[in-house]
Amino acid sequence: MPDKIHLTVATIVVKDNRYLMVKEIDNGQLVINQPAGHVETGEDIIDAAIRETYEETGWHVAIKEFLGIYSATSSETGITYYRLAFTGEAIALDKKAVIDSDIEQVVWMESNEIHQNKDQLRSELVIDCLNDYEQGKVFPLELFRNRL
Repeated sequence: MPDKIHLTVATIVVKDNRYLMVKEIDNGQLVINQPAGHVETGEDIIDAAIRETYEETGWHVAIKEFLGIYSATSSETGITYYRLAFTGEAIALDKKAVIDSDIEQVVWMESNEIHQNKDQLRSELVIDCLNDYEQGKVFPLELFRNRL
């Protein structure tokens, strides 16, 4: 059963009223997602969010706030994904970064573009995180008591 539970992180990064997003291949389909990925064994949660954002976009970010814990179960695999979502500030783009191979394109999208492409989103968690961010539902990072 533990192999059916995955801990992931995602970041909401906004610059010039646009959201940092990725177009990636998932199960053979091109989907839109926030920078997101799995937490590695022994890895600090906030470090995981910074790492995943960099690996998927080439952007160095500073994590600012916590959005919440989200969950969804894949109807195809039966895996339950627990997503810890954060807000991040874009610091600098590393133009020489090697982006994860499943990422087709890094894009900056306006909120309405994301909402208009709901059928292309990787999961409903993308909109859930976006809506919470836009409604100001954020929490301080002091909620985390990391010892890693």
